[in-house]
Amino acid sequence: MQLGALVQTPDGRKFRYSRAGASNLAAGKLVVAATQVADHTDLSVAVASIGDTQVTVTLGSTGVTADQYAGGFLIVNDGTAEGNIYTIATHPAADASATVVVTLAQPLATALAASGTSQVSLIKNTYADVVISATDQADLAVGVPPVAVTAGYYFFCATGGDVAVLGDEAVTAGLAVTIGTGVAGAVEALDAAGEQQLGIAKQALVDTEYQTVFLTLD
Repeated sequence: MQLGALVQTPDGRKFRYSRAGASNLAAGKLVVAATQVADHTDLSVAVASIGDTQVTVTLGSTGVTADQYAGGFLIVNDGTAEGNIYTIATHPAADASATVVVTLAQPLATALAASGTSQVSLIKNTYADVVISATDQADLAVGVPPVAVTAGYYFFCATGGDVAVLGDEAVTAGLAVTIGTGVAGAVEALDAAGEQQLGIAKQALVDTEYQTVFLTLD
């Protein structure tokens, strides 16, 4: 099954097929997408023609492991063909500052130009290597594991409908919630512009306890 595939249970809850990152995940604790590698953005490419399914990319000062971005995306972020996005099928490992051939799941719709004219970024699938949320609110929340998950294992992450989640403070029922700033993996009331809305407190949340939130991520 493809990472990010959406399934819905008969009771209306929604889940995304996900993979845990390098640390174990706890049931009822919010998880976020993996941090983007800065050295894998704004990369130069070799010339590629319309219809090609392989793009040769020059890495920054951080290498890649085999299929680190499989199921993720190659986006053309600047220059010729900017704004295009393609799903990555596979790629080999490569060292820092080396070139790597990225195989796409669909052919190029627009040619890419070399010598820095086209710049691309390698973007990990949102549901690959998810981790428990930090308290800085600087990440993309993706959902809540309904069960404990071993590091590196695949699971279905709750993204829509009722879920039990850890409260970071008392929250009145009916209020929107966001990533908690006091305890990793917890949620608190959404009370500032720019905060990501995760869902609605279905019952009053109690600090340090698990109550029901209706997730609206999907």
